Amino acid sequence: MRLADTHESVILALDTLRKNKMRSGLTVLGISIGIATVILISSAINGLNSNINDFVSSLGTNSLWIFHYEPFGHRPTTEEQNRKKLTYEDGVSLRDLPHVVAVDPELTYQNFQTGLGSVAIKHGTHQVQNSILNGTTTAVTEVGDVNLTEGRMWTENEEERRSNVVILGHDSAEDLFPGESPLGQEIECSGDVFTVIGVLDKQKQPFGSGRNTQDNSAYFPLETFRKIHPEILDYWIVVKYDDPANKALVTEEVRERLRIRRKLTVQQDDNFALFSPDSLTRLWNQLTGGLFLFMVAVSSVGLIVGGVGVMNIMLVSVTERTREIGVRKAVGATKSNILLQFTLEAITLCMVGGLLGILAGSLLTLILHFAVSFLHASLSFAWVSIAFAVACVIGLVFGIYPAWKAANLDPIEALRYE
Repeated sequence: MRLADTHESVILALDTLRKNKMRSGLTVLGISIGIATVILISSAINGLNSNINDFVSSLGTNSLWIFHYEPFGHRPTTEEQNRKKLTYEDGVSLRDLPHVVAVDPELTYQNFQTGLGSVAIKHGTHQVQNSILNGTTTAVTEVGDVNLTEGRMWTENEEERRSNVVILGHDSAEDLFPGESPLGQEIECSGDVFTVIGVLDKQKQPFGSGRNTQDNSAYFPLETFRKIHPEILDYWIVVKYDDPANKALVTEEVRERLRIRRKLTVQQDDNFALFSPDSLTRLWNQLTGGLFLFMVAVSSVGLIVGGVGVMNIMLVSVTERTREIGVRKAVGATKSNILLQFTLEAITLCMVGGLLGILAGSLLTLILHFAVSFLHASLSFAWVSIAFAVACVIGLVFGIYPAWKAANLDPIEALRYE
């Protein structure tokens, strides 16, 4: 086909659409709605993914968590709940492994089903409920994202002596000591009195702009925690290793050491779980997989409706312009010329719908970004490109039959048509 013929077909297609602005606009509405939906939902997912990645990064890219079962993504089975608990000695035994920088055996007193604590902390007339109590070693500053806004960590000597010292979470300190520094002051917790020696910085959270439950907490030296809550025996061991590239090696060495300590035979499965912050990313990806299917289903409705509208209006256009098609064929237009003209009309309709949908979706994303600040909704160039490509494909798929019908009209019969 000559370039001149193609150019002429494009001009005729655009001229036809310009003459029927209202009809063309209504035809592309379904396409626009479908594309805008894709852009908006993909932008929201993109923002949520960014939040999750930032949150996981804050937990450490070279950390390994060990518990007697993996608490993320599924309800523990009876067998998992009845497993032998990890011990303090299990954690200490990992400190001499190659590539291991620090190990912190931790104990926590909280309701893991609700994520809230079960203890009230008091100071004078002020009180905070549902506080989470943590017992850790001095290694907690090395293995975790623990930053103090004021004060200090306890010393190894204070831990060995079971000193009654405590570091408060950000919200606990604010609520118990509004407008004043808590350092050196005393709080009451679990029937004992403790001196505040530090305050933690606000913890990151993946969702929401409100309070993080982890900020309503109190951190004690591990031996002090064991003194006030000797019934808590579920150790959570955090291992920090030197380089993310050594993750597989460290994981295998830790597994082997724990299997030996827990006297497991070759035939027996692990009776403990090794996982990392990446587990949260995998869990989130599973959740967003369902959200992605929902996005496809919702947007497909609008796109199919728009595609049917395009086919319908193109069939009407072919009928209305039967005589015009006959005249064009009489003066030398070929089947390919007619096919190209009407196919381009359908594709152009959907391209315009796609562009309007992208503009609408971008505007809604901008509104969502500022209206729901914690969401951080952001446009994804990949999804914008995919959405536009889908709009063009819909024009081709739903426009090819009307174009074929127009191209195959008999020129004599078409000239007789009134």
